[in-house]
Amino acid sequence: MSAVAVRLRAGDVIEVETEGEIVSALVLLVTEDAVILDACDGSTPFVVRADELANVRVFDGLVG
Repeated sequence: MSAVAVRLRAGDVIEVETEGEIVSALVLLVTEDAVILDACDGSTPFVVRADELANVRVFDGLVG
């Protein structure tokens, strides 16, 4: 499991690059191998392999 996937939890809001675009998404499920994300834009949730999540920013809600 990648170090990024270890720190992700269902309910996190993240920013990730997919198909050359930066996307904000809600983490629906995290497993050893994959993360299921919902872009909350009406599209179908998508799966990203955990080892492909090298550059992820997790929003923590802290201002400042």
